[in-house]
Amino acid sequence: SVPWAANSGVLRRLADLKTPSLSETPPAATLADMLEIWKLAGSGARIQVAEQYWAQPLHAARLAFIGHGKIGRASQAHVSAAHGYHGISLMRRYLGVAFENATIAARAFSSPIVQSPSREGPPPDDEIVSSPQILSHFDFGDRLGVFDFSDDQYFSYVRGQRLLVRGERGEIIDDHAVYLQDHRTPIRVEFERQTAGANGNLEGNYLKGIQAGEEWVYRNPLAPGELSDDEIAVGTCLLRMAEYVAGGPPFYSLAEACQDRYLNLLMEQSLASRAPIVSLTQPWAAGA
Repeated sequence: SVPWAANSGVLRRLADLKTPSLSETPPAATLADMLEIWKLAGSGARIQVAEQYWAQPLHAARLAFIGHGKIGRASQAHVSAAHGYHGISLMRRYLGVAFENATIAARAFSSPIVQSPSREGPPPDDEIVSSPQILSHFDFGDRLGVFDFSDDQYFSYVRGQRLLVRGERGEIIDDHAVYLQDHRTPIRVEFERQTAGANGNLEGNYLKGIQAGEEWVYRNPLAPGELSDDEIAVGTCLLRMAEYVAGGPPFYSLAEACQDRYLNLLMEQSLASRAPIVSLTQPWAAGA
């Protein structure tokens, strides 16, 4: 866990020591640095990246629901949940996109808002400030990703997360889904959090998991720890890293991390130029 400028050098040193690495995000800041870092994977370095948003309970539950085929193949994902490469990572996973190229068109907007809380707590006064927002389309040909994020969303009381994923048999909107059991029978389910400790329950105070109808679509791997959703996600990355080091599968590879940061850089270029940018296949796509 080191600053961006130091991360690539630390990864090289750990690779020289034959030590598996769980890297901070992003693994490198620029495309040139990512191309250099990718050479480490080609030489056998074992690197995963600590991208945790996919492992936050509600995201994990919705991804599992899609994976079970309930809404069919996803063709559109509008993700307003995280900034930069974090939001792009979620968008790719909801769409089932790997390293396919995209045409990217980004725009910036600004709107007035009562000043939001920050890491230091609530603001001292009721003050109207400007809230920057980025809205970007990622056209993958047969699938469309929409990245939408305002700087206030992480802490604001009045700017929350939003999600829409559409497939041929249904869609997910925030905390509910509707899908077709057959062409005449729509089924609606809620993503319901199951917790311990409420209404006189004496098991503790923790998240058990999330159900969609009769189905458990997510079970908390760190229960009964009293943790926030983001802490559960970070802890999940640590658990999966332990499995990876012991010979298990990757969970967020260097290739994925480089692709998300690469698309993030192109989004920034489109934003600056106010023109569409087309991504190109990078070496990590073939290597992955």
